[in-house]
Amino acid sequence: MQDSFLHKGKRKILVTYLREKAGIADEHVLKAMNEVPRHLFIESIFEDYAYEDRAFPIAARQTISHPSTVAEQTQLLELSAGEKVLEIGTGSGYQTAVLVAMNALVYTIERQKDLYDFSTEKLKELHLRPKFQVFGDGFAGLPTFAPFDKILVTCGAEMLPVQLLHQLKIGGMMVIPLGKTDEQILTRFTKKSDKEFEKEEFGAYKFVPMLGSTSK
Repeated sequence: MQDSFLHKGKRKILVTYLREKAGIADEHVLKAMNEVPRHLFIESIFEDYAYEDRAFPIAARQTISHPSTVAEQTQLLELSAGEKVLEIGTGSGYQTAVLVAMNALVYTIERQKDLYDFSTEKLKELHLRPKFQVFGDGFAGLPTFAPFDKILVTCGAEMLPVQLLHQLKIGGMMVIPLGKTDEQILTRFTKKSDKEFEKEEFGAYKFVPMLGSTSK
């Protein structure tokens, strides 16, 4: 698949929808989503619908999130260029690509080998490579590279993975869906001190569950 004028036109329509209907106001997020070819991260049978606000199945019984969800999560990070971001759940690589397009230094973890292999190749092909990409357990984070300015968890956690909070800088933020498997609350934690965190909630969503260990 190529990134044609038709695809680019559909992306512009999607960005207008995100701005006017989905409440996305961060122009840096919208610019990145206008640049990243979402249709290249999904199976070709869904290509015609790639720029609708829909989720699609990908490998390993996972999904690529709705564009509005990707935009909302990214906007909540309040990301600045050059910030160091830990992403838990590379998935297809689409969210990763959006972060890289925003000039973030992205460190990303994926526990499903099929998705790790696919996303590694796709991000390389599109020249949207993260700073560091690894096949591993997201619950553990990447303490070797900590602290991070921002952490984004792209899967739903029933319980808060406290070890990830410890990998944030003071003043840093973590965005994570929290709750049972049928519904999670998109939550943002801001690290005020080593022992103090501000918690904010931003509505109900449904994400694939956050799993430990790795799966080949």
